[in-house]
Amino acid sequence: MDIRKFYIACALLSANFLMSQNDSLERKSQSIIQLNSDTAVLFQHKRKDNSKETNQPKLEIGAYLSTYYGLYTEDEQIGFVKHPTMAARNNQFGLNMAMISLAYQSKTLRSTLSFHYGDIAESTWPAKYNLIQEANAGVELRKKLWLDVGIFRSHIGLESTQPRENITSSMSLANVYEPYFFSGAKLTYNLTSKLSLQLNAFNSFSSIVETNKNKLIGSTIIYSPNKAITFTYNFITGDDTPDGSKIKRQRFYNNFYLTYQKKKWSVGAEFNFGAQNNSKKMDSINLSTAFMNSSLVVVKHQTFEKVGFYGRLEWFSDMDEMISSGSKMGKYTWGTTCGVEYKPLKNVAMSIEGRYLKSDKPNFIYNNSLRDNRIEGVFCLDVWF
Repeated sequence: MDIRKFYIACALLSANFLMSQNDSLERKSQSIIQLNSDTAVLFQHKRKDNSKETNQPKLEIGAYLSTYYGLYTEDEQIGFVKHPTMAARNNQFGLNMAMISLAYQSKTLRSTLSFHYGDIAESTWPAKYNLIQEANAGVELRKKLWLDVGIFRSHIGLESTQPRENITSSMSLANVYEPYFFSGAKLTYNLTSKLSLQLNAFNSFSSIVETNKNKLIGSTIIYSPNKAITFTYNFITGDDTPDGSKIKRQRFYNNFYLTYQKKKWSVGAEFNFGAQNNSKKMDSINLSTAFMNSSLVVVKHQTFEKVGFYGRLEWFSDMDEMISSGSKMGKYTWGTTCGVEYKPLKNVAMSIEGRYLKSDKPNFIYNNSLRDNRIEGVFCLDVWF
């Protein structure tokens, strides 16, 4: 049997069994089984977790479907356009993601299991694990101190790999070249209702399976002075070069982003700065430090009850291809995006957007010729419950 079909069948059977046992479980253990009906999903994975402690265990079952049509002034390379994540295929309808998730929460235990399938999983996740978006478990070691271990969606970067959690339907270059997932452990301490501190240890910057004997380590500070604003600072460092390599390349990556949501306005801003030893291309002996930086600002205004307008500006500079190996983008690439979103229901979103990317040198192939710019048009339909 195809392993993908096996996993999907297991997830569906598990969900069906859990729902059929709902009444019995409630009588025996006073647990709650419910659909994940959260409709306030924008920046959801980037906000501080302020879920209240509960003595009553809760299991949430969720499903999510994201479809699209993409049109680019670029030829596909090996099935996808350059910088693929969302809407990764040109001049065709596609499936960003079909997802089934289970999330368990009790006073001292929590766990998340999510299976996904589609172009996002195929273009960005490792082939061996591309059905698993998340699979982790956590235990409260002492009050407000949690240890979580497993496979996680990345906490680095403002934008999420679930399109519904973003303002735009495309992903900025700043976030395309950041990690999409981590495999390892997180130690989180909720110091106050406004401040959370975290220490991390992961296998690799861009691989679920370890690439050498070293570990990627990092820290996170999340500060929410009020319900509208969240500041996040992430730091990670590690060396992914093989154990047998004579030249080591220690990477230091700083990631800062801010989210603001109040009334009709939603705003996000991000800035990144990275350095990596022995990586500067201009140095023939390859012993100098390479640097990169990227940033973005994205804004949405809910102009009408069901209609909102949004825009984004982005910048990416990684001349030595420290994290964008093989991209050949030169000194910089900048871009602008604008679009409109229509939500006929709270858990249904349709958007249409246009995007323009401009690079320092030609690196996009269109009609078999190199160009220094790309124009995009994307229509996206998302449904979740």
